[in-house]
Amino acid sequence: MITEDTNDEDVSLFDAEEDAGKKSKKTIKHPVASFFHLFFRVSAIIIYLLCEFFSRSFIACMVAIILLLSCDFWTVKNITGRLMVGLRWWNQVDDDGRSHWVFESRKGTGKQQGSDSESRIFWLGLIICPILWVIFAFSTLFSFKIKWVPVVIMGVVLQGANLYGYVRCKVGGKTSLKNMATNYFGRQFLKQTLSKEEES
Repeated sequence: MITEDTNDEDVSLFDAEEDAGKKSKKTIKHPVASFFHLFFRVSAIIIYLLCEFFSRSFIACMVAIILLLSCDFWTVKNITGRLMVGLRWWNQVDDDGRSHWVFESRKGTGKQQGSDSESRIFWLGLIICPILWVIFAFSTLFSFKIKWVPVVIMGVVLQGANLYGYVRCKVGGKTSLKNMATNYFGRQFLKQTLSKEEES
């Protein structure tokens, strides 16, 4: 049986990394984490696109891409999400053998780990790269390059898993994504309706 837990309270892992001074929201507080947040995923995409220029060996390219995707998954899940946006998620198995998905987010702006710039880098990298892998998956199927299918599926699964985990952290583990989308589009419709009434 799989259950889901959310925890919005601070935990010791977050408390140990509180910054002593207040820094500007525009600065990047964790440049190394920001670099590696994009490095592995962008490198995997570049090698996939330019594989024939780097090596004639399909196996070497496939292994390099899968290693980069695996490093990216581990780095984003365990380090950059926690440092850059104060979010983390994981799975744990209790003594009864039940699997629990845990989604944690830091509450309060005063305790926010990363800056606005880091948050923008984090979310853009997290959203754009899985979309590219989905596009690669369709292009691989339509061009009948069957040997690349396992590679692009690995890209979609690993980067999609991190995207799903962090979206659940951001919106709250108990808030369904369907409800979030419904609320968003409802607010947009209401804004458009009110703006049209003001113009007329």
